[in-house]
Amino acid sequence: QVQLVESGGGLVQAGGSLRLSCAASGRTFSGYDLAWFRQAPGKEREFVGASRWSGGSTYAADFMEGRFTISRDNAKNTVYLQMNSLKFEDTAVYYCAGRMRYSNNYEYWGQGTQVTVSS
Repeated sequence: QVQLVESGGGLVQAGGSLRLSCAASGRTFSGYDLAWFRQAPGKEREFVGASRWSGGSTYAADFMEGRFTISRDNAKNTVYLQMNSLKFEDTAVYYCAGRMRYSNNYEYWGQGTQVTVSS
């Protein structure tokens, strides 16, 4: 049974930082892309970025300013999302997702973790 479990969300003041973690279990994810998505209230879920199975990370255009950084530890089957200089509009439920290399679809999803940024 494949499971992705996010942690690290919470309430933070604007300008603060949080690091989210996503622990994967059920298989070895070194051959998988592991991504972060988020969904703000009243909005559609959006792609933040992904740690690629081949190495490195890619980010959606809105997240290339450098406030968000994705990293992974294959030995721990864990992917991280470091978020700095948080803004009120970063308030959302953040989801971790996984897909096999060369796949187009993220087939594994976590339950999400709430991030609330107070202004």
